Amino acid sequence: MITVAIAEDHQSLIDGVELLLRYEEEISIVGMANDGEELLNIVRRKQPKVVLTDIRMPKIDGIAATKIIKKEFPHTKVIAFSMFDQEDAVRQMIEAGASGYLLKNSPLDEVLTAIQQVTKGETYFDAAIDPKLFSKDAKQAPKKQLLSKSEREILTLIGQGKTSSEIATIRFNSVSTVETHRKNIIRKLGLHGKGELLRYAIEKKYDF
Repeated sequence: MITVAIAEDHQSLIDGVELLLRYEEEISIVGMANDGEELLNIVRRKQPKVVLTDIRMPKIDGIAATKIIKKEFPHTKVIAFSMFDQEDAVRQMIEAGASGYLLKNSPLDEVLTAIQQVTKGETYFDAAIDPKLFSKDAKQAPKKQLLSKSEREILTLIGQGKTSSEIATIRFNSVSTVETHRKNIIRKLGLHGKGELLRYAIEKKYDF
């Protein structure tokens, strides 16, 4: 079962998404919020597999909420659902850890597709968004921009030769959390295994 939490300050749009997903047997909506603070409360209580969130929301915006969610629950997938397609907005959500980005003027059935894709560990971006913002091969979008702040920090420590246990101690994380971040970094950068990740980190000499 794919558990989903939705955050959007326009109740009518939440109702539309809820109606779309209501009869999907593989999906269960575990919470709906109208602001970022309420979203975080839901995520902490329910720990959904997927979060669909607006960017501009009261109290805590979607970018800040995504950063917090990905730090506390690295396995939770976040999809941005916004009217903004500006480069900065897309990049900030990617850097915060979002796995997908949908525009509100897209057909609602794309929401279902996006949820299914990110649950499989893949990404999903609206067709209207410039591919250079999330393509791993695009020169205009360096690979480091696909990583969240935590992932960039861990990549720096990996480049310094730190083990997962040492990184966990430095960052006050569990070893399993660090291992999850490692896997996410490998996936986002299109690498193959820990050895290639270490070589990448050393060669790039990241200093964040």
